[in-house]
Amino acid sequence: MRLNINGLSVNTFGNEQNQPIILIHGFPYDHSMWENQIEVLKNDYYCVAYDVRGLGESYVGDGQYTMEFYVDDLFFLIREMKLNNPIVCGLSMGGYIALRAIERSQEKFKGLILCDTKSEADDDTAKLNRSAGINQINTEGLIKFVDLFVTNCFADETPKEQEKMFLTTLFKAHKHDPIGVKGALIAIMSRTDTTSFLHKINIPTLVLCGSFDKLTPLTVMRTMSEKIPRSEFAIIPRAGHMSPLENPECVNDLIEGFLKRI
Repeated sequence: MRLNINGLSVNTFGNEQNQPIILIHGFPYDHSMWENQIEVLKNDYYCVAYDVRGLGESYVGDGQYTMEFYVDDLFFLIREMKLNNPIVCGLSMGGYIALRAIERSQEKFKGLILCDTKSEADDDTAKLNRSAGINQINTEGLIKFVDLFVTNCFADETPKEQEKMFLTTLFKAHKHDPIGVKGALIAIMSRTDTTSFLHKINIPTLVLCGSFDKLTPLTVMRTMSEKIPRSEFAIIPRAGHMSPLENPECVNDLIEGFLKRI
């Protein structure tokens, strides 16, 4: 079922009486990146997968977003849908949203799943790269930016070995509104550093990292996991930054096992 909640395009799967799990996609994607996980989880869980503001089918507006606005959107969704003690699962940008939400109001959540993400804020080099991305969209167009960015999100072999999935994901990203994509880049740049809060996370946490992730590599994610007291860390083989799409069977097995233990 698709709902419109405060301008967000929200998709629900499964019985709303079951334990809710909220799936937050990465940049520059939409909720459909979780389709393989939803397929196996919807029988036992109430899956809520939404398009982050500015992307997919959600409200674009003026593109003046911050990470705090994204977290506000998540909390508004939880209130409006009356989601009790949800588990939150985020990849990359979705992980930034999830970590900041946990920092702001940990008691609202039952568990946390972090996929290919990190707790550190952008350093100066990263900010300059985001700024260059906005400029590229302005001067060369969204498609050229997306082609370069999305390709870098996958393991080197994936575009050839899983061509259909890769091209489907790429073409979906082509359809975003450039204003929304630039707004998301601004929001990512605006995020705070949540590293100092990691040791205070006291809910069950699963941390997953693609073995060939170039954007949030194994060393970064393992270090983050070690700072979270109750976390489990797992490496997804044959996957880059988009592990839920590149190796869904492995990701599904790990998520299902984790959910059954909490």
